[in-house]
Amino acid sequence: MKIKILGISASPRSKGNTEYLLEEALKGARSCQLAEIEIEKYSTAGKKYLPCTACFACSKLNGYCIQEKNDDFGELRDKWLMADGIILASPVYHMGIPGHFKSFIDRLGNSLGFRYPKIGKHLKVYGIISQGCHIFAGQEHVVTQLINHALVMGNVVISGDMWESYTGGCGWTEGSVQRDSLARLYTMKKSTDAQITVKACYSLGKRVAELATIIKAGVIKYIDYLEKDETYKPLVDRIRQSIK
Repeated sequence: MKIKILGISASPRSKGNTEYLLEEALKGARSCQLAEIEIEKYSTAGKKYLPCTACFACSKLNGYCIQEKNDDFGELRDKWLMADGIILASPVYHMGIPGHFKSFIDRLGNSLGFRYPKIGKHLKVYGIISQGCHIFAGQEHVVTQLINHALVMGNVVISGDMWESYTGGCGWTEGSVQRDSLARLYTMKKSTDAQITVKACYSLGKRVAELATIIKAGVIKYIDYLEKDETYKPLVDRIRQSIK
């Protein structure tokens, strides 16, 4: 059985601290021994996501957004749809997620709400990572915002291992704005917080892959039952496509 894990860096900057933590989580996902783990990392840096205008054209286009021909929304939407697990890493921007990624999840929820009944149950396993410049910069606000997104889309959220990970993986760069700040802090082994953050992200990735495997195995066993309920249509569609 193959499990698809999509790691998304929601940072407008490439190869920075957010992507570094995401890569640590993906190492954890690769360590899962329960199934064949297929990993894809996707950076939103340099991508364009226009904001939702509530035009409701998606209601007449089977859930396709009329703006996707003008930006990169459709590319990431399609990758998101086929993933069994999502590891989502975001920096803190003004106590929340970056604006370009907020535009993406707004359109994802609104458009898929017209493709599947009541958005539907996707049951992807979500793991959330956040990092910022300061220790109380809004990391937990970002995690909460993204957990809410995951739940609204009918998914399952998991944390890494206690005590390092309560709701995901969170870190700070100890005031540095350099893109390699967390990597240097971790490698130098002079920052206890950096050690904790990397450990949390690794365990988070491993648990995402494990739970995604468990859920997929259960869905395959009970798929005939689940497809009788239209609420599970996005889940059943994904699983049937993956086991063809």
